[in-house]
Amino acid sequence: MLSEQSAATVRATLPAVGAAIGEITERFYAKLFDAHPQLLRDLFNRGNQASGAQKQALAGSIAGFASYLVNNPDQRPDVMLNRIAHKHASLDIVPEQYPIVHEHLFAAIAEVLGDAVTPEVAAAWTEVYWLMANALIAIEKRLYAQSEQTGWREWKVVARTDETSDVATFKLRPVDDGPVPGYRAGQYVSVGVRLADGARQIRQYSLTAAPGSPERQFAVKRVTGDATTPDGEVSNHLHAHVREGDVLQLSAPYGDLVLEDTDAPLLLASAGIGVTPMVAMLEQLALTGHGAPVTVVHADRTPAHHALRSDHEAYAGKLADVPRLDHHRRQRRRVLRRHDDL
Repeated sequence: MLSEQSAATVRATLPAVGAAIGEITERFYAKLFDAHPQLLRDLFNRGNQASGAQKQALAGSIAGFASYLVNNPDQRPDVMLNRIAHKHASLDIVPEQYPIVHEHLFAAIAEVLGDAVTPEVAAAWTEVYWLMANALIAIEKRLYAQSEQTGWREWKVVARTDETSDVATFKLRPVDDGPVPGYRAGQYVSVGVRLADGARQIRQYSLTAAPGSPERQFAVKRVTGDATTPDGEVSNHLHAHVREGDVLQLSAPYGDLVLEDTDAPLLLASAGIGVTPMVAMLEQLALTGHGAPVTVVHADRTPAHHALRSDHEAYAGKLADVPRLDHHRRQRRRVLRRHDDL
C-alpha cells in the first residue's frame, strides 16, 4: 500500500490536486492525443471526449483512488478497480500503455501546478499512480486469462430486429464457427466498427440473452445529440449501415454488475435502454426456476419506447413469484405521465 511518507504528502496536496484535476485531465488528453493521435481515432470514445465525460471519469477515478488510500491505508478500493479493469479488458488495454498515460498525465500535473510539484510531491503521486496501474494490470491479466478469447473476434450478423423507432437488436454468430464462450447475465461486449472517416470506434452493449445462448445478442439505441452532446457515432452507424450478413468485431464478454446465484428476493429496476441487462437476468431467472419474489420495475417515455418490452414482460411472467404485470403497466403509465409533464 501507500508508504507513510507518500501518504502524508498526498494527504497534504490532495486538496490542491483535487481542485485542479479538471484542468489536469483536460491538458493530459490534449498532450496524449498530440503525441498519439491514433489513440483518439481507434481506441478512445470520441463522443465522450467531446462531451467531457471521459475527462470527468478519469478525474474522479484518480481523486477517488488517492482519497481512499490516505483514508484506508490497509485497504484498496477493489470495487472501483474491478469496474475499471472490466472496461479496460473489453477495450483490449495492455500493460505497455500505462507508462504512456503516466508520462503525459504527470506532464500535465507539472504544467498546471507548477512549482508546487516538488520532487517529494512528484514521487508521492507517482507512487499513487503505479499502485493503481499495477492493480489494474493484475486484474486485467486475470480477466484475459478467464475470457477464453484473445483480442477481437469477428462475428456475423444473422438477424436484425427493429424493436422501436430508435432501438435495434442484433444477433450474431462467430465467423469461424468456433465455440462460443460463456458469460454472465448483466455482462456486455465491446463492438468495434470502422467509420466513414477511417476511425475505428468502440462501444459497449449489454448482452440481452441468458447465458448459454449460441449467439451474441445485444440491443443498440440510436443516440441523438444536442447542443452539448454529439450524435452517437457507433450507434448511428449500426442503425444506418449494419444488416444481416455484415461482420462486426466483438470483444469477449466483460462487466462485474452481474446476476449472482441466489435464492434471495430480487429487485430489477431499469429505465430506458437500461432494460437490456435486466432482460438477460430475467430470462436466466426464468430458466433456472428462481423461486423467491422478484420485483420488476421499468420507466420509459411511453410504452412504444419500451425496448424489448415483450421479452421483458414474458420472462417476468414466467417467474414463480412476481407482482402482477397489469399492476406494473398501470404503475408505468403513471410514471410516464409524470415524466411527460416535466
